[in-house]
Amino acid sequence: MDKTELAFMSIGDQAKLIEAGQLSPVDLVELYLERIDRWNHILHAWTFVCADEARADAKKTEAEIAAGNYRGPLHGIPFGVKDQMKTEGVPTSLASIIKKDFGSDEDATVVAKLKAAGAILLGKQNLHEFGKGGANRFNFGEPRNPWNPNHTPASSSSGSGIAPAAGMCSFSIGEDTGGSVRGPAWAAGLAGIRPTFGRVSRFGGFMYAYTQDTFGPLTRTVADNALVLSVIAGHDTKDPLTGKEDVPDYRAGLDGDISGLRIGLVRELTTDLDMHPDVKAAFEGMCEILKAKGAVLDEVSHPLGKYGVALQMLTSDTEVASMLMRSALREHWDKVDDGIRARVAAAALVPAAFYTRAMRARVLVRGELLALYEDHDALIGLSHIVPPEPIRETRSNLSRPEDFNKKVAHARRMLSYPFNIANVPAMNVPCGFSDGLPMGFQVSAKPYDEATLYRVAHAYEQEVGWYRTHPDLEQTLSGASEEPDPQDPASGEVGEVRPDIQKLGKLVGLDIPDEDSSEVGLRFDAVIKAIGDIEAALGDEMDKVDPIPPVYPHR
Repeated sequence: MDKTELAFMSIGDQAKLIEAGQLSPVDLVELYLERIDRWNHILHAWTFVCADEARADAKKTEAEIAAGNYRGPLHGIPFGVKDQMKTEGVPTSLASIIKKDFGSDEDATVVAKLKAAGAILLGKQNLHEFGKGGANRFNFGEPRNPWNPNHTPASSSSGSGIAPAAGMCSFSIGEDTGGSVRGPAWAAGLAGIRPTFGRVSRFGGFMYAYTQDTFGPLTRTVADNALVLSVIAGHDTKDPLTGKEDVPDYRAGLDGDISGLRIGLVRELTTDLDMHPDVKAAFEGMCEILKAKGAVLDEVSHPLGKYGVALQMLTSDTEVASMLMRSALREHWDKVDDGIRARVAAAALVPAAFYTRAMRARVLVRGELLALYEDHDALIGLSHIVPPEPIRETRSNLSRPEDFNKKVAHARRMLSYPFNIANVPAMNVPCGFSDGLPMGFQVSAKPYDEATLYRVAHAYEQEVGWYRTHPDLEQTLSGASEEPDPQDPASGEVGEVRPDIQKLGKLVGLDIPDEDSSEVGLRFDAVIKAIGDIEAALGDEMDKVDPIPPVYPHR
């Protein structure tokens, strides 16, 4: 069998060969290790590769299967995980030099479940430091897109998208707070799901945004995604936020008829955005395919979704700051990426009352979105309005207000955040290519109804078959340097020193240097404006609801 074909084969097809004795887990692991060794110095998908352990596990797996002890379709399948979850004997760095030597004597629940199913861990995958998007410096090399190494692989689970797309593993597990699974899946041409909050245990993960973070799989096909989620989902006594709902075999309903399904089109958030014509055509084509299969599509309105970006800054960023303020910002300011530390430092200055008000607003945004599912089985919208951008265009000198405003209003954030604000399941589904770069749309469903989400995604995928296309790394990486194009020469400028921000920093124990005070100030100003805008629009309604508590019903 052709090695390249095998490397990009679906989990389902690999599993059939392994069960039949036609494919050795030893050979499959070795194939992926060879590809990691060949390409990772350019793509920077991995932080740690546990080659010896993976080879040993593959030999044990081969012996088990030969003895008739086949555990199921993940037995012998190699995978990687975002370097944000504990793995026994393998460091967990969060892509930070502060954490690079952190070890663990236990696995995160997600990893333990995959190992129990017979899957083989290849290593840990690269990310933006601490899982927060917007990094400028990468301690394990800057992640790059296998379809074009000078274009963004998106954040923050960058390596978890790159690795399966580049044929370096069969699947990955990423983590999604505000699009960190769906974004890399979009950029890599993968199926990537953010499950319902509480569907998958977070135990053993560094889940700094504790009311939104959730783990989810990135795979080459929807069926593979459904398989992996079936294994990792379920209640965990070690994570009190996990739900107790039964876990179905998500694959069982994949081929179900979607005729008559009511699907709402969420166009509202893209109305004023400059959509790429190829993306628009792909989205309209997707809609026509679903209609041809009998789905009933109509446009829906989610006006409160426009507050998603503001609420993300006010809630999840603030939660992250509460965890990193001492261990990172106070003790290791210079060792933290400048973009990340500015984002977290600004959030650390947010008054507790503003955080609580934002959590009240979340109740309203979530309620409006959940109401749409009363009349619709699923919602669909874009993952992004453009194909993956050049890396140099995603870099901005955030000391300049015009660049900062552009960064904050980034379309992918606007399209992703409403679903994590509401903690409903949402998934990227590839819908074609533009100049060789992937495009994608999002499908979402009500809490704990991943089965319907998968059915819609699978119906479309089987019609178009984009999963059969993969990057030819010999071509796309030919002549590529080990780092992307040089950074925009405008970056690195220092804005006006902000003594007011430095004074606020002192109140919470942060010594904010002159050269960082401008960006921290811009971010803080944006947060203050955001809560003002939200209060002006929703203040009376916010007074009528309770804020979402840390452990809240997601039924």
